[in-house]
Amino acid sequence: MKKYLLGLPAVLAIVVTCAMSSAFADVVHKLAIQVSDKDPATMTKVLNVVANAARDFSSRGEQYEIEVVAFNAGLHMLRSDTSPVAERITKISESIPDVTFSACGNTMKGMTKKEGKEPPIMAFAKHVPAGVVRLMELDNKGYTIIRP
Repeated sequence: MKKYLLGLPAVLAIVVTCAMSSAFADVVHKLAIQVSDKDPATMTKVLNVVANAARDFSSRGEQYEIEVVAFNAGLHMLRSDTSPVAERITKISESIPDVTFSACGNTMKGMTKKEGKEPPIMAFAKHVPAGVVRLMELDNKGYTIIRP
């Protein structure tokens, strides 16, 4: 009996190690990217980060979710009439399924009031009530938030 009890810690260590490896294999990497200015260079950087992160996670066979949240002047990134990166952002939305683009409802209301009509937002963009609130929600869900 002593012989079996002495081997118990080793067996427990193996079980715990296997369980932890399995738990880490199921991790979903979560990245949120804030876009709040109209600078085309910033928008390009954001799309570079999206493409590079998605490529890296995919190459390692790891799951990921990436959400780009556009508000204030950054909403121009998702406007079909003013986006300097419209072609590239459309290609990314079509080719990388785990990427979401969110448009701030508060900013849309402000632009509607200023322009007299609702701004045309790209069809794949998801509308959220408030961009900052959306970033806070994502933070609470474990997303890493960056602003290139």
